[in-house]
Amino acid sequence: MTLEKGKVQYTAKTHTTGGRAGASRSDDGRLDVKLSIPGTSGTGTNPEQLFAAGWSACFEGAMGLAARKMKITLPAETAIDAEVDLCNTGGGYFLQARLNVNLPGLAHEVAQALVDAAHQTCPYSKATRGNIDVSVNVVTG
Repeated sequence: MTLEKGKVQYTAKTHTTGGRAGASRSDDGRLDVKLSIPGTSGTGTNPEQLFAAGWSACFEGAMGLAARKMKITLPAETAIDAEVDLCNTGGGYFLQARLNVNLPGLAHEVAQALVDAAHQTCPYSKATRGNIDVSVNVVTG
């Protein structure tokens, strides 16, 4: 596999111990979380929740870039409900995901164009494309 060449804008660095029942801390101390196995009574978060939060935040940023190019304004109430499923078959674990994008007040066609553009440029969307099942849904109202 060849890494895409380009100027590195930022490198996230974390130190994790204990796997899904451990802890993770960023090198700058801004992230310091306990981890718990999904479905257990633990008090920590899990990798799927962290992935959903990161992807939805990045996706909204990509929509902002698309909106500026299209010369429209994202609604102040723009929100993304991300759902990341940890699945299991006899062959092992895998992920699937849904991004439910709420763009109140925008015509459905405009909202769909923004979402489509963001899905093409968002680094998380690029990383998952062809690797996991993803559904991106526009919710307007």
